[in-house]
Amino acid sequence: MTSDLTFIECDRVLHRATAPGELDKAEAAAKRTLVSTLAEHWIVFSIDGGIAERARRSFPREPIRTLDAIHLATALAARGLVTEMQLLSLDERIRRTAAEFGFEVVPAD
Repeated sequence: MTSDLTFIECDRVLHRATAPGELDKAEAAAKRTLVSTLAEHWIVFSIDGGIAERARRSFPREPIRTLDAIHLATALAARGLVTEMQLLSLDERIRRTAAEFGFEVVPAD
């Protein structure tokens, strides 16, 4: 499960890499195709009013950046569908906050 935001972030990374020539357009296209192929098996949450409203509220571990708040709000919505889920993040702020919400955070420390 993921958010629309994940795809926006993936595309932005690829645009930033191709602009200075760090990645050529064919490589970027291949990476976009890979993400799309993988995503065929994912449940994708839209950034709807409920997720936006939750992202606007405070979190147990502030400060939380705006895009991270959207990811966390999406994870909370997803947990409504799957009670036992893991949250994948390498960002320490997200990891600590997710743990406060009772998520199993991976990878393990």
